Amino acid sequence: MTLGTGSTAVTIEKKPARIVSLSATVTEDLFAIGAGAQVIAVDKNSSYPASAPHTALDAYQLNAEAVAAYRPDLVVVSGVAPAQVTKLKALKLPVIDEPAAANLDQVYEQITDLGKATGNASAAAALVASMQQKITDIVASTPKPPAGASYYYELDQTYYSVTTSTFVGQLFKLLGLTSIADAAKGAAAAGGYPQLNSEYVVKSDPGYLFLADTKCCGQSAKTVAARPGWAVLGAVKGGRIEALDDDVASRWGPRVVDLLQTISAELKEHPIR
Repeated sequence: MTLGTGSTAVTIEKKPARIVSLSATVTEDLFAIGAGAQVIAVDKNSSYPASAPHTALDAYQLNAEAVAAYRPDLVVVSGVAPAQVTKLKALKLPVIDEPAAANLDQVYEQITDLGKATGNASAAAALVASMQQKITDIVASTPKPPAGASYYYELDQTYYSVTTSTFVGQLFKLLGLTSIADAAKGAAAAGGYPQLNSEYVVKSDPGYLFLADTKCCGQSAKTVAARPGWAVLGAVKGGRIEALDDDVASRWGPRVVDLLQTISAELKEHPIR
C-alpha cells in the first residue's frame, strides 16, 4: 500500500507491528483506532493515553539514530523539519508525516490514512463516523449565542490567540462565536495566531474567555480576574471563563469532540443575556 505522493510517499508492504509515534495527536489517533498494541514507542510529549509506551524521544530535537534503535517498521511524525524526515528515510525507515490539520475534514483524512497504514481501516472509519455524529449532535443541541458574540482564546500569558480561520477558531464558529483576534492588526500575516495585548482584550470586551494555558502557565478564572483592568470584562463579571485542558485544546485528534463539548457546555451554563 502506498500513502502520500511524491517525496512524501511511503509504501507499506504489510501490517506494521513496531510503530513509533513522534506526535501527540498521532499517538491519540493510533490508540483510538485500535492500533495501540502495534505501537512500541511514543515521544515525550505524547501524554495520552497513559498506557502509551512513553520514551524520551523528542520530536522537536529529533535524534534519528535514537528512533532507529527501536527498529520500527513505521514512524509517524507531524510537521518535523524536512531534514529530519530525510535522515529517518536515510536509515531506511518508512515515514508518514501527518501535519497539523487545518480543518475537521483533514482530521478525518488523517485518521483514515492511519487506519489504512496500520491495518485498522474499519475501526478508523467507525471512529470518523462517530466523531462526525457527535459533532453534529453537539452543534444541534447548543443554543446559538446572540449575533456578534465573541470570545478571547488564550494560548499563553503573552496573549497569543487564534482567529476564526484557524482550526480551533472553526470549532468556535460552529457554535456561533467569533474571535476578537479576527480584527487584530497583522492577524492574517501571523497565520491566524496573532499576539494581542491586555489593552486590546479589555477594549474588545469578549463575551467569553477560554484559557488554553492552565497546565503550562497556571492560569485560571481567579488569575485572569486579578489582571489589571480585567475585572470589568463582561466575561469576568458574568462568570463566562472556561479553563481548558491544554493538551485537549492543542491537538486535533479524536478529543476535538471533547473540546467542542466543553465549549458547548460553557455556552449552555453561562449564556450571554
